[in-house]
Amino acid sequence: MGKKFKNKDLAARLGVSGTLVSLVLNNKADEQGIKKETQEKVLTMARQMGFFGKSSAENENSYPVEDKPGVLGMIVPALNDPFVMQIAPYLQKAFASIGVGFSVITKDVDDQRYDRLIVSFKKFYSGLILYGDTADDNTVRTLRNADYPFIVLEKEFRSLRLNTVSTDYNAGAKLVVNHLAKLGYKNIIVFYARSSQQSFAMEIKEITDTISMFPALNKPVLIELDPTLTGNDIDFSKFEYLLRPPYRADAMIVMNAGLVYPIMLLLRKKDIKIPKDVALISMEDNIGFDLLYSPVTAIKKQIPGMAVKAANMIWSEVKNSGKGKYKRQVVLAPEFIIRNSCGSK
Repeated sequence: MGKKFKNKDLAARLGVSGTLVSLVLNNKADEQGIKKETQEKVLTMARQMGFFGKSSAENENSYPVEDKPGVLGMIVPALNDPFVMQIAPYLQKAFASIGVGFSVITKDVDDQRYDRLIVSFKKFYSGLILYGDTADDNTVRTLRNADYPFIVLEKEFRSLRLNTVSTDYNAGAKLVVNHLAKLGYKNIIVFYARSSQQSFAMEIKEITDTISMFPALNKPVLIELDPTLTGNDIDFSKFEYLLRPPYRADAMIVMNAGLVYPIMLLLRKKDIKIPKDVALISMEDNIGFDLLYSPVTAIKKQIPGMAVKAANMIWSEVKNSGKGKYKRQVVLAPEFIIRNSCGSK
């Protein structure tokens, strides 16, 4: 058994009473009306001190600090996803600070064995973070039925009470469309990757709905592209006619960061200049966007903040063995980074 800490030690660090700490750690805080913000502060500090559950043989005010509390996993659609590459280091740092292992697992949609592996994850991981489309109905239902500790990143559920951390799509859409309208753009093409149509469906709807609220903006044209293509492979004829009269698109919104590079490369080869001939905005920021020949205006997610929220949330689920009564839906507003690809006219 490792070293122990007591309620008074944790209370002293936070400047609160030992009774308050005891109520939070024993899942009685909601009954006593303790604010969620205060509960999260207590849980965060307890996590940093190594608390991972109370031994039945211990006194209520004394908790074991486990030397090897386990491994947490994150299931993702692909390792090269910009969001995964950006948030993984922050999650790894958060879990390493408390001695918890962290592993990233890719879900192969064509692997029929995946569904049978879901229940086996419990043998290897203390809890799971599901990102985007990996939180499909079957996976979520299986994990819930098994009281498996898990949370979901970047996907909202209207009919289920789950622990989720996501970006405010509506706020991001308003930032982008307001910017385009302010600069006088009227005809907009929205590009999205074929494989991510489902995961971006809500965000695309937010974009189109917001555009419809501006009488000066015309209805956008949606163009589907293969995310595996390069600038040499994209079928330019799919949208070439939109770049000349009568439509004459003057702005592009790209839903996937991975599509930005091939689109910009193709336009450059066709001698179509950004932003002189057509402006471009990405709904995902990516590493190196500020270094391109035409730095990309983009929506930037609160990656560090999301990582902290996700780490605290999954730890709380692990502590409660997946049976926590309180489910949190955290939505973080993104930041709008204005660069040359769609700056000021």
